[in-house]
Amino acid sequence: MRASLLAILFVLACTATTASDRYELELSGSVTYEPRWFFDDAQFPRQFNGVQNSFTLEPEWFLEMGSKHQFSLVPFARYDARDDERSHVDLREAYWRYIEDDWELLIGVNREFWGVTESRHLVNILNQIDQVENIDEEDYLGQLMINLTLQKNFGRFSFYILPHFRERTFAGTNGRLRGPVTVDKDAVTYESGAEEWHTDVAFRYSHFAGDWDIGVSYFYGTGREPTLLPVGNGSRLLPHYEIIHQAGIDLQYTHEEWLWKFEGIVREGQGDTFAATVAGFEYTIFQIADSNADLGLLLEHLYDGRDDRNVPVTALENDLFAGVRYTFNDINDTAVLAGFITDLEDESNSARVEAERRIGDHWKVEIEAQWFSNTRAGSSTASFKNDDFTTFKISRFF
Repeated sequence: MRASLLAILFVLACTATTASDRYELELSGSVTYEPRWFFDDAQFPRQFNGVQNSFTLEPEWFLEMGSKHQFSLVPFARYDARDDERSHVDLREAYWRYIEDDWELLIGVNREFWGVTESRHLVNILNQIDQVENIDEEDYLGQLMINLTLQKNFGRFSFYILPHFRERTFAGTNGRLRGPVTVDKDAVTYESGAEEWHTDVAFRYSHFAGDWDIGVSYFYGTGREPTLLPVGNGSRLLPHYEIIHQAGIDLQYTHEEWLWKFEGIVREGQGDTFAATVAGFEYTIFQIADSNADLGLLLEHLYDGRDDRNVPVTALENDLFAGVRYTFNDINDTAVLAGFITDLEDESNSARVEAERRIGDHWKVEIEAQWFSNTRAGSSTASFKNDDFTTFKISRFF
């Protein structure tokens, strides 16, 4: 929070002191009502049953001053009626960017995304996952950073200094979509004596060559995945954050209707050094059945070679993801994505459907549903066996 406040002050100071004859200020954002229905009674004590109502507010200010200065401010707030830990405020963005012809400098809070695959984002390590938002790991907390980017004919070079660490968010005692033991965030520990103020560094090179998109990255610092250690006779879990080295690569090859995708990492610092990969493709059938719609077929294999003893646990060690993406290409941007993940070892399954559609210029509706099956004891989804849910979102944009 101290880092976020400093970033806000920095942006305001820059806005006040930068002179320009031309500026453009844009205000946009959204407010969302989001009820989520759980159809089965909770598996663990003290968890709620039934509907989980919540509201979000996410305004966005974007200011351009001349051709070289950009400022962005994006706060986020959620109120949840059933889980106090899910009610939270975050600063998604609060930065100043200075732009030259072949380089740019960003200082402040930002969200940076790396990667190409659909089912898991292995190389995307700069921002912490906002896990109380959703378990699909698609929502991220803002990260304080200094980012220098150089654009050359032979590629894009990005350098990062990350002076402050963000802890992962977890569902509270009353919350759903959690394990049998809650995470005690107040008891967090770090390998580094500097704790959350350890300075992390990262580098990424990206380029496109013909039909290939290439990314190579390196990260050194506090790992975003915590090891959850049982304490208090196993009555609670203590998050512990180690110092890690991670090298990553992401590749995408485009050929006619095919997108071939790969992400891979090697990580050191959490148990034995291990590798993890996601590899697969997306094949698109354009204007299916002589309509305007496109149908994408997705298939990916997920592998993770970590030792599960005293390291961050993952359920995606040897899994297969299959999905379809149906894009209507209409004026309302209607789209549906359905995916299915099966564990090739314990045969547990998870299925997910997401659909969205705009209504006029200012409204959008979304439906998201997830089911878990074959959740026998010891399987990777055993903790979620009663947590099938459907979420309805209605957003007003301004």
